[in-house]
Amino acid sequence: MHRLGSGIAGGRLAPAEYEHNFKDLHPRLDKHEALVASDRCYFCHDAPCMTACPTEIDIPLFIRQISTGNPLGAARTIFNQNILGGMCARVCPTETLCEQACVRNTAEDKPVEIGRLQRYATDIAMEGNRQFFQRGAETGKVVAVVGAGPAGLSCAHRLAMKGHSVVIFDAREKAGGLNEYGIATYKAPDDFAQKEVDYLLAIGGIEIRNGQALGRDFSLQDLAADYDAVFLGLGLAGVNGLGIEGEELAGVDDAVDFIAYLRQAKDKSEVPIGRRVVVLGGGMTAIDAAIQAKLLGAEEVTICYRRGKENMNASEYEQDLAASKGVTIRHWLAPKRILGKDGAVAGIELEYTALRDGHLVGTGETGVIAADQIFKAIGQSFKASGLGSLAMEKGRIVVDEHCRTSMERVYAGGDCINRGEDLTVSAVAHGRDAAEAIHLAFALAGQPAVAVA
Repeated sequence: MHRLGSGIAGGRLAPAEYEHNFKDLHPRLDKHEALVASDRCYFCHDAPCMTACPTEIDIPLFIRQISTGNPLGAARTIFNQNILGGMCARVCPTETLCEQACVRNTAEDKPVEIGRLQRYATDIAMEGNRQFFQRGAETGKVVAVVGAGPAGLSCAHRLAMKGHSVVIFDAREKAGGLNEYGIATYKAPDDFAQKEVDYLLAIGGIEIRNGQALGRDFSLQDLAADYDAVFLGLGLAGVNGLGIEGEELAGVDDAVDFIAYLRQAKDKSEVPIGRRVVVLGGGMTAIDAAIQAKLLGAEEVTICYRRGKENMNASEYEQDLAASKGVTIRHWLAPKRILGKDGAVAGIELEYTALRDGHLVGTGETGVIAADQIFKAIGQSFKASGLGSLAMEKGRIVVDEHCRTSMERVYAGGDCINRGEDLTVSAVAHGRDAAEAIHLAFALAGQPAVAVA
C-alpha cells in the first residue's frame, strides 16, 4: 500500500492556526459551571440515563456528589463502573446514550450535560493522581490479555483489583488501542490517552508487552497453556475496501490510518492533506477524518454517503459538528470509480442511489467530484490469526453473556465479539464483566467438591 497522502503536501496553515484548530473541542467545566450544570439534574429515582449507559454508571449519584462539592467522590462513583471514564467523557456519543435518555431532553429544554460533568470529576481525580482502588491480595493467578485497548485495559484493571496478575500483549508501540490511535486529535489533546493508561496502571500487577502480535509472536493455544485464563480484546484491525477501479491510486487512503497518523504526528504541519478531499462513509470515522482534513487546511472536504441522513451511523450532533467546520455532506451517492492522472487521484465518479422496494439500488445517473485525496471510511472488520478453532459468527468471536468463548478459560470483549455496539464504553463494560467472570471461575475452581448423597 502506498504511503499516506503520497505526493500531497502539508503545512498550509500558520503554526498558530494548527494550535487553534486542534484545541480541546469541549474544555472542562470550571467549578461554578459544574455546580450550575449539576443543579439541573432531577435525580430521577428510575434513572433512565443510567440504564442507557453501557457501563451502568450511577449518574444521579455522581451528579449529586458534584452538586455538593465532592468531585472526588463523583470520580470514585464513575471509576467504580468505568475505569476509563475520563476518555469516555470525551468520546462517548452521549447525545444518543445517557443524554438522549435524560428526562430534560425535550423540545423545550436540553439534557443535563452528563458527559461534561463526568469529565469535570474524572479530570480532577486524575490530575491529583487520586487512586481509589488498591490491588487485592495476591492470588497467584496470572491472566493473559491480548490487546491494550479499552476492553483489555478495563479487564486488566478489574483483575488487578481482585489480586490477580496480568500480562497484556499488544501489537503496537503504545498502549491504548482505539483511544490512542483511533480518536480524533481534537477530542483528546495533550496526550490524554497515555495519561489515562498511566493512571490505570498505577494499581500495580499489570505488565504490558508491546510489539507482540497474536498469530505472529504467539498463538491462542500458547497462551491457554501458559496462563490461568485469557482475555481477547483484539478490536478491529481490518479495513473494508471499495472494490472499484482506481482504488490503488496514490492519494486513496484508509481513514483509520489517517486518524492514527495524525494522532502520532509531532508536527501537524507535516501531515499531508489534499486541497480537495472526499471522504466515503457515514460513520464516526468518516466524520472524524473529514473534520480533521478541514482543520489541516483542506479547501474543500465532502463526505459522500450512499444512503440518507437518517441512516448515517454518525449522530446528528456529529454531522452538525462537521457542517460547522465547513464539511459538506452529500447523501445518496455511491462510489463507482476513482479517476486518476499521472498515477494519482484526480477525482471520483459517483452514482446516485435510491431505495426501491426496500433495497438500495443505483439509478444509473452519475456525477464526478474533483479530488486529490480520498479517504475510505466504509467500515472495519475483525482480522486476526492464531485463534485456532475458536467459534466465530459473522466474522466476530462468539461469546455468551459472561464473555466466555467456545474455548475453556478464554474470554473476549470489545469490537471483536458478536454483540453490542462498537463503542469505547461498550468495550470497557465487556472487559470489566469478563474480569468478574474470570474471578468467579477462579473462586469456583478453588472450592472443595461437594459429595452427593
